[in-house]
Amino acid sequence: MSETPPPPPFTLGKPGGDARERLAAVRREVAKTVVGQDAAVSGLLVALLCGGHVLMEGVPGVAKTLLVRTLAASLEVDTRRVQFTPDLMPGDITGSMVIESGGGELVFREGPVFTNLLLADEINRTPPKTQSALLEAMEEGQVSVDGVSRRLPAPFLVAATQNPVEYEGTYPLPEAQLDRFLLKVVLPVPDRGAEIEVLRRHAGGFDPRDVAGAGVTAVAGPADIVAGQAAVRSVQVRDEVLGYVVDIARATRESPSLDLGVSPRGATALLRTSRAWAWLQGRDYVTPDDVKALAHATLAHRLTLRPEAELEGVQVGQVLATALASVPVPR
Repeated sequence: MSETPPPPPFTLGKPGGDARERLAAVRREVAKTVVGQDAAVSGLLVALLCGGHVLMEGVPGVAKTLLVRTLAASLEVDTRRVQFTPDLMPGDITGSMVIESGGGELVFREGPVFTNLLLADEINRTPPKTQSALLEAMEEGQVSVDGVSRRLPAPFLVAATQNPVEYEGTYPLPEAQLDRFLLKVVLPVPDRGAEIEVLRRHAGGFDPRDVAGAGVTAVAGPADIVAGQAAVRSVQVRDEVLGYVVDIARATRESPSLDLGVSPRGATALLRTSRAWAWLQGRDYVTPDDVKALAHATLAHRLTLRPEAELEGVQVGQVLATALASVPVPR
């Protein structure tokens, strides 16, 4: 009689184990087209599990758009892309009322926001008025047009890309818009070894416009995301860890270099991302290391430097690192 095969990794009878395994497979699918950028991949998975949104920043050519396109291909979800330009109007995103041909009646025509995964490409190349068209969608999962609120499909994720703000033709995102992003991840230029691998793939015939040709297939779907979200909500957080999150937020508010520290909403965001990260690691409880691992991506974009600190060349990341170092880690 043959021996019973061992259970697949991550399941072990834990709630959400199958979903965790499938979402881990998403990471492997993304690796078929994108070299490195593990932090960005992790950020997208964490955001999916939290029902949040991700802002990805990097210079042109570091695979921001390719990453999101590959993620969409590895998930069985509907996806649309909007190229943000200076002349883009709010209705181009949310949809608008149009006159129906033949009947002459006003009907609502859905915009590209009515999807599961919206790629908002170069979001900071459009004025704040158009950027604000996403606020309601990102916060409440709906859009209101002509006095009527319309629900968006679930799950719903905005994956926005932006070039560094020093680039010509960019508009800084307003604080209210930045606060709607659960995470902000910076995609660096790859190191030498990773860049050689990128060139090796291109020399072998890789076409970044043909994700399917790279062998990317759908390995998870909406049901796995929903199951994962439910499992994340059951991840336990001890009072000591809750206090650690709060103390980090309060330390940023007391920093002399900051005009605006982390709000209570930012603290709850760090709690959510820490739980998702713990679950992805195969645990049903949060550790201080989970909090520290997600602190920069969750909090840095919510901090505003004082003008004098900016003139002195102080960086937000440095201030946050100092705040983290000042808070005792619970044992």
